[in-house]
Amino acid sequence: MLRCVPGVVNRAGDTRPPSIWHHGPMATREELVDTIASFALFADLPDPRLEGIVHIFEEVMFAEGEKILRQGLTGSGFYVILDGEAAVVVDGTDRARLGRGEFFGEISIAGPRVESFLVDNPRVMWRMLQAQARRLRAANRWRS
Repeated sequence: MLRCVPGVVNRAGDTRPPSIWHHGPMATREELVDTIASFALFADLPDPRLEGIVHIFEEVMFAEGEKILRQGLTGSGFYVILDGEAAVVVDGTDRARLGRGEFFGEISIAGPRVESFLVDNPRVMWRMLQAQARRLRAANRWRS
């Protein structure tokens, strides 16, 4: 079971505010703040910023083996893993595993909500860029 917080944008083509895509017990807003406060992506953000982030994110659970994003298709979400593990599969080959506190889908995100989120949280944007650089180096190793 993978428990993520998708935030900032909705599923493909959905113009409604983010909703809860979830099966099972949800964490309270306070529990989510406590959880994300321990993640490197949100390190050193003060509680009011963390609370603001939690208000634009919703919790969702995915069954084991469920596909969240698909290679070659435009994605529509940014996900932060609360519990569990996500496999990164490229051309049918397992390339990486992402776990608690890691994120994915950041390349597929677009729109004014994302821009305002990143502008309001430049340290988060910086950490996302650092993670992207690490992932790009790893992808280059896969190709060689």
